[in-house]
Amino acid sequence: MPENKEDLHKTLLARNQEWSARMHRENPELFTELSKHQHPFFLWIGCADSRVPPNQITGTMPGDMFIHRNIANMVIHTDLNMLSVVDYGVNVLGIDHLIVCGHYGCGGVKAAMGPEFGGAASYWIREIRDIARMHKEELDAIVDEEKRFDRLVEINVAEQAYDLSRTAIVRDAWAKGRNLHVHGWVYGLKDGLIKDLGVTHTRYTEA
Repeated sequence: MPENKEDLHKTLLARNQEWSARMHRENPELFTELSKHQHPFFLWIGCADSRVPPNQITGTMPGDMFIHRNIANMVIHTDLNMLSVVDYGVNVLGIDHLIVCGHYGCGGVKAAMGPEFGGAASYWIREIRDIARMHKEELDAIVDEEKRFDRLVEINVAEQAYDLSRTAIVRDAWAKGRNLHVHGWVYGLKDGLIKDLGVTHTRYTEA
């Protein structure tokens, strides 16, 4: 990136031109096909963190993934933005694999482990604080703070995947016989690898 921050946006535009030219060379029909329709294979709910770009870390192409991102990859049942994405992805685009992917070192989860604070973000982080409270016994038993942090990241992903499986959208899809899968993953900033938590929901079960 250039040293002059005023020129940062110009760098993005130049790189876009380079990327477009490269894509045209490698797959001349790519943009023609993408302009006609979208048939993604995955719906991704991830963190807004700039270090976790979904397409890059999964090696997928434009058109492969329908993406929603927010702070700490949360699935909150009053979030109409998230619910609209899930509804469109499941009922219009016909996506069968829904992924909640968090990441180690998540600032939102870290904030939930610290003291209370003000501002709009505090309301969002409140959800993670409640999750930490629900799992207090397990978390308090982990002496190492970094490992406790990592574990809360994993627990948060598991809880969000569970909450996604409880949405009316997903439940209705299962009731109609859809072979929907809800996955819980965690990405490692230190090694670039995704860890499958083994959290997969394939049918509705009573709590």
